[in-house]
Amino acid sequence: MKPKNQQPKTKNQQPTTNNKKPTTSNQKPTKTTQVMNTLNRNTTKVNTYTERIIQFGEGNFLRAFANWMIHEMNKKANFDAGVVAIQPIDQGLIKMLNDQDGLYTLYLNGIKNGQAISEHEIIDCIQRGINPYENYNDYLANAENPDLRFVISNTTEAGIAYNANDKLDDAPQSSFPGKLTALLYKRFQAFGGASDKGLIVIPCELIDKNGENLKKIILQYASDWNLGDGFVEWINEDNIFCNTLVDRIVPGYPKDKMDAITNELGYKDNLVVEGEQFHLWVIEGPASVKEEIPAEVCGLNIVFTDNMEPYRTRKVRILNGAHTTLVPVGYLYGIDKVRESLEDNVVGGYLKDTIFNEICPTLDLSKEELEQFSNDVLDRFRNPYLEHALLSISLNSTSKYKTRVLPSVLEYIKRKNELPNRLLFSLAALIVFYKGDRNGETIPLKDDQSALDFFVSQWATDDIPAITKATLANTNFWGTDLTAFDGLQETVTKHIENIVNRGIKEALDTL
Repeated sequence: MKPKNQQPKTKNQQPTTNNKKPTTSNQKPTKTTQVMNTLNRNTTKVNTYTERIIQFGEGNFLRAFANWMIHEMNKKANFDAGVVAIQPIDQGLIKMLNDQDGLYTLYLNGIKNGQAISEHEIIDCIQRGINPYENYNDYLANAENPDLRFVISNTTEAGIAYNANDKLDDAPQSSFPGKLTALLYKRFQAFGGASDKGLIVIPCELIDKNGENLKKIILQYASDWNLGDGFVEWINEDNIFCNTLVDRIVPGYPKDKMDAITNELGYKDNLVVEGEQFHLWVIEGPASVKEEIPAEVCGLNIVFTDNMEPYRTRKVRILNGAHTTLVPVGYLYGIDKVRESLEDNVVGGYLKDTIFNEICPTLDLSKEELEQFSNDVLDRFRNPYLEHALLSISLNSTSKYKTRVLPSVLEYIKRKNELPNRLLFSLAALIVFYKGDRNGETIPLKDDQSALDFFVSQWATDDIPAITKATLANTNFWGTDLTAFDGLQETVTKHIENIVNRGIKEALDTL
């Protein structure tokens, strides 16, 4: 399948001269006058594509993530997939999107092939947008499109939810699952339940088993609305609901930089969006899904699998776990930003050793996969275009340590029959962090009040062995009594004493 009737756009790159000066790829609309044009299909040559994808959501994330990947596959693999974007809530960006004929400029900023690169391009896969709150019949008409094959969504974590008040004859239904059920039922009717007219549904909402949960709600509506056994069978047999894991930092619309960006682009774009270079989309489903999405030939980091749990665990343990491990160590060391932490030889070296020597050995994916992902994470932490404050990541650090780091600690003990010294050093630093003081400067701690009150009462004693024992034995924090593990209490106590009495810089040297 090939793009229809229009010339492909061009992309010009300038070489990167060093890791601070970005590479740019510039694609500018044709300007007919000296007046700066607004981006649309009349002012720039772009492709049009067959409408094969319904997308619930028009926000920054989908446009910087899924739409960019669709754009890449259209360019490099003749995917010929046009997107119809549906506004999932009453207020949204569809009018603005339609004013620009679905076009927008995407900036990707970050570490790429070892260098800091900023590049931008016009994304042209969105063909049109529909606000179902204003044009519900236009929305439902998509069900009759014989070329339709995919559904993509990102309606926030709260979007995949059942609303008992939704009805089939609502125009539209309040919930996203309700809207999708009405569309699927219309399609079922329009094509007489044809098996080849089922859809592949790929939600991107950040909830566990998002595809399974969406399907359950649709089947609930099928029961509530008495849509019949035939429709239920068609949903179960001829439609595919994938679970997914998505990963790309998308800062969004760069409001503070728009004057400079507009001057650089040479046209007005009200929908500019920024994202990092790294991307990962794990799609759990049958092998047939991979056959229909030409990601591999385009070099996209899309993983097709029949079990996404190892990838979810990898992300939580390495990416999120590294963040949580770093925060108290880097901040007490005197560093405020993630990137600065990686650039420091001592703190950066500590984090690398922790990831490769104590976190990766607890995971079941191949060594090559784990090392590649770990190096990607470190590059993301070094991104000069994104500044992450350690304090902003420190919110609810006790619960974060429990879910992101403690599983690595316990699995390391189980597999190695020894203690992970660096991960326990982070735990010691976390306990000192909750003392609320950095060299005479008050740390603005943010956690549940019960956790804050606990540490206030503990540190009032200044009895480090007692503080350590009480903290490790607090099952409300960890879900288990950590003093039960041989040597763990003694190790953490020693680290806390080193941090408090000798300073964290010397304490790190003891590792």
